[in-house]
Amino acid sequence: MRYLLDTSVFSQPLRRKPVEACLLRWKEAGDADCGVSIVTIAEVEFGLALEDAPRRREKYRALLENRLTVLPADEAVWHTFARAKARQQRTGQTVADLDLLIAATASLRQLTVATLNTADFPRIEGVAWEDWSV
Repeated sequence: MRYLLDTSVFSQPLRRKPVEACLLRWKEAGDADCGVSIVTIAEVEFGLALEDAPRRREKYRALLENRLTVLPADEAVWHTFARAKARQQRTGQTVADLDLLIAATASLRQLTVATLNTADFPRIEGVAWEDWSV
């Protein structure tokens, strides 16, 4: 595995107008080189529950559920998250906690975050990331 897909990438197949460059990049990388954090699964499932659209839920089951290896937010991830969050608080460069958890997961496992979120991931120290919108 080389890449950890963040929610902005993983959810693309569910979008009405997906970013084609992102879907192509995922296809080129291949599912065997991609994984997701349990945080991403939770974010997608939260969105589906909130939306309560049976057809989108079915699309999720058909296209994404159980497709990739899901990495846990285990004790080591939480320790890495805590140090990163403290560092961000000191520097004033805060990002959303869930993005920071995804970054901590990638950092611990020496994976590159595949993202469309080019505003936040560059501000997280110690995480490799790629913009899959291009």
